[in-house]
Amino acid sequence: MHGKSGISFGVFLTLMLLFFNTTAQISPGDLSNPHSHLEGISNCTQCHVLGSKVASEKCLACHTEINLQKGYHSSTDVKGKQCFDCHNDHHGKNFQLIRLDVKTFNHNLTGFSLSIPHSKKECKDCHNAKSISDQKIKAKNYTYMGLNRECLSCHEDYHQKTLSSTCLNCHNPDAFKPATKFNHANAKFQLVGKHANVECLKCHKVDVKDGKRFQEFQGVAHTNCTNCHKDPHQNQFGQNCRQCHSEESFHAIKGKNFDHSKTNFNLVDKHLSVDCKSCHKTKLTDPIKHDRCTDCHTDYHNNQFVKNNISPDCSQCHSTKGFNLYTFTIEQHNIGPFPLLGAHAPVTCNQCHKKQEKWSFKDIGKNCKDCHTDYHNNQFSKNGVSPDCSQCHVVKGFNFVTYTIEQHNKSLFPLLGAHMATACNECHKKQEKWSFKDIGNNCKDCHTDIHQTYIPSKYYPNANCKICHNESQWEDVSFDHSKTNFKLTGAHLKRNCKECHFKKDVGGNEQQKFTGLPSNCSSCHTDNHFKQFEKNGITNCTECHSTDNWNDSKFDHNTAAFKLDGKHINVPCIKCHKPQQEGSQTYVKYKLKTFTCESCHS
Repeated sequence: MHGKSGISFGVFLTLMLLFFNTTAQISPGDLSNPHSHLEGISNCTQCHVLGSKVASEKCLACHTEINLQKGYHSSTDVKGKQCFDCHNDHHGKNFQLIRLDVKTFNHNLTGFSLSIPHSKKECKDCHNAKSISDQKIKAKNYTYMGLNRECLSCHEDYHQKTLSSTCLNCHNPDAFKPATKFNHANAKFQLVGKHANVECLKCHKVDVKDGKRFQEFQGVAHTNCTNCHKDPHQNQFGQNCRQCHSEESFHAIKGKNFDHSKTNFNLVDKHLSVDCKSCHKTKLTDPIKHDRCTDCHTDYHNNQFVKNNISPDCSQCHSTKGFNLYTFTIEQHNIGPFPLLGAHAPVTCNQCHKKQEKWSFKDIGKNCKDCHTDYHNNQFSKNGVSPDCSQCHVVKGFNFVTYTIEQHNKSLFPLLGAHMATACNECHKKQEKWSFKDIGNNCKDCHTDIHQTYIPSKYYPNANCKICHNESQWEDVSFDHSKTNFKLTGAHLKRNCKECHFKKDVGGNEQQKFTGLPSNCSSCHTDNHFKQFEKNGITNCTECHSTDNWNDSKFDHNTAAFKLDGKHINVPCIKCHKPQQEGSQTYVKYKLKTFTCESCHS
C-alpha cells in the first residue's frame, strides 16, 4: 500500500511541475495590479475566449460601470473598437491600463463640454472620490468615471433649496455672476419704472441661514408699496399709492385723479408733467392768464420775430410736446435765403442758430467758413485766402469729395494698384490733423519696413519695397530666389515665403529670418525614417526623393546591399520592410541587418 501511495504522489508532483512550467510559458507577462487577482492559468477564460482573442463582452461583464450608450465610450473615438485596443494587459504589474494625454484630450467627446472656468481646472479637481456617488466606482484608486453632470453634484447650493436645482436656468456656465439668464419679467413681480434701476440687494437682503451666507429670493412680500416703502402720508390717503403715484416717480403726481380737461385749459403733452404749483402759485382755484404762451413762458428769441412791436405766439413754431419739438418745416426754411440741402437738412436748428449762449436767426452767414472750421489749416491757401470748401466737398457731407483719382494722378503721387482703393485718411490723416503736403513719396514713408536688419541691403537697396512687392498685391512677391544660395525648384516654388522665413518662437511670437538658414532637407522636413539614412549627422533626402513630389521616389534597390532579383522583384515592400514602433511613433524599417533566407523564410 505504501509503495503504491508513493508512486501516486510522485506522479502528482510531476504533473504539478509540468502544469506550472506550462503556465509560465503560456502567460505573456504579469497582469497589471488591478487585474492581479486574475493571475493563473485557471483564470484565462475570465478574459480570453479559447482559441480566440480577448472578448469585449467578457470585459464588460466585469466592468458594468462602462456605459456604451453615453459618455466617452459612446463617442466616435471609441465606437467600433475592442476594449483591448486601448486597455491591453500582460505588460507588468505597474502598467497603466488607462493612458490619456490630459493636455490634448477632447472633453467634448464625453458629452460634457468644458465651460471657461471648467477648462482652467486640473482633471483631479473634478475627477476625485469626493465627487463620485457610486460606491463601486468610488472604490477605485483613480478613475475618470462616476461624475454627475448636475451643478449641485460638485457645487454648494447657495440658495439652500429655495430655488430650482437646475442652476443653468438662471446662470451661465462661463460665469455664475451675474445670473444673465434670469429675467425678472418672468417673476411674479415685474420690474417697471424706477424699480428697474434698484439694486437687487435693496429688495433681496443678504442674511445668514444655517450658519451660511444666504440671499433671499423667494417669499419677498410685494402685495403693496408699503411692503418696501414707508408711507409718508401715515395712511391718510389709504394704502393704494397708485391712485396718485406711479412707478416712474413718487414726485410725478397724478393729481388725485383730477380731470383738468373740465377747465378751459386742457393739460396735454408737456403740461401734464408740470407740477401744479408751477402754474398755481397761490391757491389752485385762483384764476391765471393762459391765452398766450408768453403769459407763462419767456420769449427766448428776444423779439427777433417781432412785427409791429408784437411777437408771434410760440405755437406758430412750437408745440406743447416741448420747445425742442418745432413745427417749422424744412419746406418753410427752403423758401428763405438759405435752403437746407444735403447734409444741412438733418442738422438740428441749434447747431446754426445757437452757436453762442443766445439763439440767433438773422445774419448768421451763408458761406461754408461762416459755420465750418478750415480743418486743412490753410494748406490750400493762396495769397492768404483759403478756397471755399465747395471746390472739393458737397453739401451731402464732408466725406463726399469731388476731388477725383484722375486729378490725384496729375499730382506728384499718382494712385496705382492697391493705392487706388485706399481711403484718403489712410495717407492724409496719419495723425490727429489732416495733411496734404510733404507726406512722403517712398514706401517706407507710409509702410513699416519689417525686413530692416533681417534682409541684407544688397537684395533691396535703399529699402525699395518694389524690388519684391508691387502696388497691386502686397502678398504677390516676385523675388528671384536664384540670386541666393538656395534656388527654388519643384514644390518649393509653390511655397509662401512666410513658411520658411517666418517662424514662431517658444512664446508664440512670429520671428523672421532670411540669412543663415540651413539648406539641408531635415532642417525643415521631419525625418520619417528616424535617421536610418543619416550620414555624418545629415540625411540627404534628394538621394531618393525630388523636390517635385515627395512620394515620387528615385530609389534604386539594385544599388542597395540587397539586390532584387527573381521572385523578389514582385514582392511588396511591406513584406520585408515592416513598420516599427518607437515610443508613440511608428516608422518603416528600411535598414535591415541580415539578408539570409531564413531571416524572412521559415
